[in-house]
Amino acid sequence: MLTSDDLAFFAVLAGSSSLAESARKLNVTPPAVSQRLRALEARLGVRLVDRSARQLSLTDEGALVATHGVMVSDAIETLSEALADRRSAVTGHLRIMAPHGFGRLHVAPVAGAFAGAHPGVTVSLELSDHPGARLIESCDVVIHIGPPGPPSQVMTTLAPNRRILCASPRYLERAPPIRGPIDLADHRCLVVRENDEDVTLWRFQRPGREPATVRIHPALSSNDGAVVRDWALADLGVTIRSEWDVAADLAAGRLVQVLPEWEAPTANVVAMLGARHGRSTRTTAFVALLRQSLTPPPWRISRLD
Repeated sequence: MLTSDDLAFFAVLAGSSSLAESARKLNVTPPAVSQRLRALEARLGVRLVDRSARQLSLTDEGALVATHGVMVSDAIETLSEALADRRSAVTGHLRIMAPHGFGRLHVAPVAGAFAGAHPGVTVSLELSDHPGARLIESCDVVIHIGPPGPPSQVMTTLAPNRRILCASPRYLERAPPIRGPIDLADHRCLVVRENDEDVTLWRFQRPGREPATVRIHPALSSNDGAVVRDWALADLGVTIRSEWDVAADLAAGRLVQVLPEWEAPTANVVAMLGARHGRSTRTTAFVALLRQSLTPPPWRISRLD
């Protein structure tokens, strides 16, 4: 007979590449994991793990236990959430994913404050280079900056965020003048490479004018936005960065907005919610607190001071 503790133990095992990794996750010794696994297999009368493989590999029976374990765990969590919602209690485990820079600066403090205000909640915050809709099944909330996801995705806007073409004053002094988007083809451009997006095609729009596109030739590229911003500050070229990321540099004069009459596509800050998780009290309460912390957007307050 399987217990909920057995299922929780085996879920950790199934999600690990080795027994040693499972032991680290469970905060026990590898021999203790092996002993518990053997006892579980003896009780069930089947082999759950193939020990001949170099990496931890589940047998067909092990895969069946893992699959049903997830179903049982989800059912228990859903029931717990439903009961908590009945009494408007904020409890359970909140899983958040956010971009590295924005997550450190704006999401992490709110996650800490949220956990402090609700002792019945535990929080895990994972920072990723490419948080997106594909991760929503494993998270309660995915903070995303950029184009909206598919129409079926449950999503709520947290804060407006423009994308700004900018460069350092020194770079602009030394480089040829930029009178329109087409001139960017002759400049050193700095780009962030994310997902499969074509980062060499920059798009702009201007009221009363046809949209403009220009094929740029990146002098430097990185998957880290902070690196690209630092390159711009070091006078190495022109870049398009989120308003939240460069507002302080623009206000201090370290960077200058280029072609302010032309606008790049916006990249608002949004929260993507899972269909089930989006209804939990803890998710609703966290998103409300995060939206409150971003209203008005801190990066626009700094510009007005």
